[in-house]
This record gives sequence, structure tokens and C-alpha cells, in this order.
Amino acid sequence: MGRTLNSTQKGRSRVSNLRGNSANHCATMPCSPFFLIIFLHFSSDLPPIKKNFYTEAESVSVLSPEEVSEWRKENNNIFVDDLKEEGPKRPIPSPCRTFLEAFELFPEIMENIEQVGFAKPTPIQSQAWPVILIGEDLIAIAQTGTGKTLAYLLPGFIHMDGQPVSEQDGPGMLVLTPTRELALQIEAECSKYQYKGYKSICIYGGGDRRGQINLVRSGVDIVIATPGRLNDLQMNDLINLRSITYVVLDEADRMLDMGFEPQILKILLDVRPDRQTVMTSATWPTGVRRLAKSYLKNPMMVYVGTLDLAAVGTVQQKLLIVQEEEKKSYLFDFIRSMQPHDKVLVFVGKKLLADDLSSDIALQGIAVQCLHGDREQSSREEALADFKESRVRILVATDLASRGLDVHDITHVFNYDFPRNIEEYVHRVGRTGRAGRTGAAITLLTRENWRMAPELIPILERAEQVSKHNLYLSKKVKLFYKILAFTKLNELEVSQGRSLLS
Repeated sequence: MGRTLNSTQKGRSRVSNLRGNSANHCATMPCSPFFLIIFLHFSSDLPPIKKNFYTEAESVSVLSPEEVSEWRKENNNIFVDDLKEEGPKRPIPSPCRTFLEAFELFPEIMENIEQVGFAKPTPIQSQAWPVILIGEDLIAIAQTGTGKTLAYLLPGFIHMDGQPVSEQDGPGMLVLTPTRELALQIEAECSKYQYKGYKSICIYGGGDRRGQINLVRSGVDIVIATPGRLNDLQMNDLINLRSITYVVLDEADRMLDMGFEPQILKILLDVRPDRQTVMTSATWPTGVRRLAKSYLKNPMMVYVGTLDLAAVGTVQQKLLIVQEEEKKSYLFDFIRSMQPHDKVLVFVGKKLLADDLSSDIALQGIAVQCLHGDREQSSREEALADFKESRVRILVATDLASRGLDVHDITHVFNYDFPRNIEEYVHRVGRTGRAGRTGAAITLLTRENWRMAPELIPILERAEQVSKHNLYLSKKVKLFYKILAFTKLNELEVSQGRSLLS
């Protein structure tokens, strides 16, 4: 039941003319009277949005505050907060511990969940669903692989279905995401949970632009897009964003890292300001806080574990201190020791190195695939499909694969090159140990990476990968471990100048 696109978009030209000159100003003063007037004018002819679709289940309403607090603590230490800036704090809804507690009034959602076969919600889903269903903006902070996608998709379906019918046709939900791979995975998740016949489209750079435009014109309900390509269609009046009432900024920290904030700003200028907005992130740096303050209205926050960076606790992290020229031999030693069921994602820092390493592995008669931004989209999709379906068990990739790569049976992450920042280290590690499984992450460290030690230590400590022993170190790594003097590294072996943290 795709919505018919209305390309006339009354009032749009005024906003488009103002957009180019005012984007930077709006980034710093998003709530100024000037822009408030624009927003009010922009949405004055649109029907009001209905946001509250939640009826608390009796089994939830009888929980005492102590029982709710204990449940949150036992489920990955869920923390909640109300970020409303003025007036009294609002009560945070109690978590839905089962799917039925969240969606009993929505049988089609329950049918989809039963068909997929999930046993129970993840912690982020349990607490996010009631917050979104009561109509509040939400900031959801959780590690990768914790079910954030379903946390916003299912309430989004319900939100769209509950909106009044109007002549302002167009999509009702917008999901912005940093990479085409993640966009395609979200679209696949959308398709898995068919609801009310809603049609979704994936818009991303590198894809068939004309084909994407034709799909938009044919009528869509859900737009899943990377900011660059969507902004391209928006600026050329090829897509109507005025009808959108539910916006998701997925992997917001990565979108900022990739420099998409100007495009996000321009896109949101064409979305009505009384929308409901959900932001997800795996980390909570200053840039994400600024983005949340600019584009969310009095949001509630749900975070699982800690607001500090934390690698997945189900992953055993190993660090190897090596020379640059030794890296390749370490990788091939690991590949030769792989078990038949093992599946490894090898991260490198440069696209050329990804090509070279995958070629070297292939020359040994070993099946391998390569993934980076310079490959054709068809080749990237083929590489992902081969890896997901285990036709190959080794994927060499850049940090393009560190976010949103949804392959549940990855047993190992091998960091051939240390990432450019500690946030990417956390996301790389999060590619394994997913969906209740355990995994291992092996990281090669050279002298150039020693400066990262002060940031790496807390990650290891929070993942309980620390020791209780004083260590004797070789001269080769003595300087490195002076930096680690305040930690307690576990089972450190020093042999011929190389150290292994396990």
C-alpha cells in the first residue's frame, strides 16, 4: 500500500531557498525564532501527529519500583534518564519483559515475531519499546549487535499505521544510516517483518540512481537512506519528505565521523518539526550529544551497560605486540590454525592493503573475499553474500564493515591494523560475540599504536580482560608497559620480545 508521491510540495521552495544560506547557522541555533517560524509555516497545512499507542500491560503495571530497578540491573545494567530541560522530570515507563507485554494489542506484530522465532526481547528493546510507544523522542545507546534495529522498527510500523489519512501523500518513516551495507540490512529487516503491506526503499550512493527515483515515484512508505544520496534527491525535488512523521538517526556517531552532519541538517529541514525522532548510537561522544540536543525534543535516554566505551563482554580480546614486517606471518599462522567452523573478519587500514592481503590469501588456495569502498556495489554485495552464507570464511575489509555488518556466526575478528580511533576498535570487536554467542578478537599492535594504550586500557578493564599479577617485561616492550603500569593485565606471556594479552 505504497503512498503516492506528491511532488508539488507546497511551501517547499521557500525552505529550499533559505536552506543553502542558513544551514550552518541552523547547526548552532536550531531553535532560533527565525527557524521556528519556517518550521511552523512548513507544517501549518499538515494534520496533527498521533504518537501515543501504548497501553501498559497489567503484568507491567503491578511491578514495584524496586522490582523494575532490579530487573534493569540484572539485564545488562540498563540505565534510563529523562533529558527534559525544563519542568519536572517525567516517569520513565517500566520495561516490557516479554514481546506480549509490548505488543499484545498488535496481533500482526506478534505473528511476525512468532514466525521469526525470537525467545524474548533484548534489554535495549525491552526498555526502548514503551518509551517510543508513548510517543517520546528517544536516545538509545547500546553496544553493536544488541537489537537496536528492531527496537525502532516495530514501534515505527505502529506509529505509521496510527496516523490520520491525508492528501499529503509520501513516505511516513525515514531511517538515516551511515553506509549502504547497513541500509541494505535494515531494508532486509523491514522486509522480514511485513506489516500492513508497507513498502520500503533503500536509497544509497553507488546504487542505480534512476531506479531508486522510479521506486520513489511509484509510492513508498519507508525510506532507508544514506544522507548523501537522499540529500541529492531532496535538493532536486525528487522526493517528498514533508509527510514523514517518524525519523530514525541510526548509528549517529558513525554518521558524524563520516562528515554527514550538513546533509542530515538539510534533510531534517524538510521534515516536519513535530515528528517523533529516535537516535541510536553505540557511543556517546560530544558530537552525538550536540546532535541530540539540536534535533530531538526533550528526549528520554536508554543506555545499556555504560555511557563510556565498552567492548562486548562476550568477546575474548587478545593483543599481540609485533613489528610491522611480522604482521603477515601472524595472519597466516592464524589462518592455518582455523577450525572448519571458524569464520574471521580481517580489518585493515587501507583499501590497497585489503586488495593485496586478499590476493595473497587467494594465492595460497584459500577462499577469501574483500570489502572496501572502492569496489563496485555488485562486488561488495557479492562479497557480503559469500561471507554470510559461508561460501568463504575469510573476509578482508576496511572499517566499512565495522558497523552494522549483521553476520551472527563470525567467530574471530583479526585487527591486522589498529583502527584510527578507539571507537572503531569497539565497533570492530562487536562484529563477533553476537546474538548470545562468544567470540575472539586478535589485535596486532606496533610501536606506532602505543599511544592508544591509555584509551585501550579502560576498554579491557570494563570487559574484565584484566589481570591480578605484576609482570616481567622484555626490553622490547618495556616502554609500552610503563603506560600500562596502572592496569592489571591478565595472563600476559612474554616471549622473544612479543607479548600476548589473553
